[in-house]
Amino acid sequence: MILPGVYLTSNGASTVRQLEVAAILYAGPGSMITGPAALRRFGIRASDSRATDVLVPAQRRRTDSGFVRVHRTKRMPSQFFIDGILRYAPEARAIADTARLLTSARDVRAVVADAVQRGKCVPGSLFDELNEGPVQHSALLRLALDDIVAGIRSPAEADLRILIKRFRLPEPMFNARLYAGSTFIGAPDCWWPDAGVAAEVDSREWHLSPEDWERTMSRRSRMSSHGINVLHFTPNQIRTQPRQVATTIRSTLKASAGRSLPITAVPAQ
Repeated sequence: MILPGVYLTSNGASTVRQLEVAAILYAGPGSMITGPAALRRFGIRASDSRATDVLVPAQRRRTDSGFVRVHRTKRMPSQFFIDGILRYAPEARAIADTARLLTSARDVRAVVADAVQRGKCVPGSLFDELNEGPVQHSALLRLALDDIVAGIRSPAEADLRILIKRFRLPEPMFNARLYAGSTFIGAPDCWWPDAGVAAEVDSREWHLSPEDWERTMSRRSRMSSHGINVLHFTPNQIRTQPRQVATTIRSTLKASAGRSLPITAVPAQ
């Protein structure tokens, strides 16, 4: 017996799919998987939670059991993804439900940034979930979406934004697209147009392949060739040496103040 009323009829350890099927059978008709389990199904970064979160209609009397966390809701999604007997809540709902389960702002930023960067979900859908869902436990999701609106696309960039605010540095444009005439130069993590200064967070984690990393290096070379002063910081430097990072940015901006480069910046979408 895997769950009350649900039995495994084969030998050996249960597979992930068998456990998800068991969760759906236990939760009953119309239920669907959400949270980290659904994110893993969609290829979105998720926590290593061993629990399977399942949405059920509010009137159904089901409680948590074993590895299943039951979420009774009046907002059952009208659209969902089907894989045999399994049903999954759509990406935006699964992301929002996951965010309400997490307690770390950095973890929530990682989920939201990964989904948006990989094109799995558009920010508008996440804002709809934020506004239509429960207010309780929504603060971290709201914070992560605020970063997305500002142009932030990774937790490391969010850490840099926090550092900039903490040390009262001039607010840059995040992930703005830079052009010399009609020629695209690149989209640095931070861009200070009044000084011709860009800042980049050196992290392979948020580049999806070696080819992406090589393109990043080429972009930085192009920026330098157009007279842009490009600063480089690692995520570890931003977290453990914030004062030194802030000092470097401040002194570079001061030394470059008033530089007028023939570059057009288009804000991040």
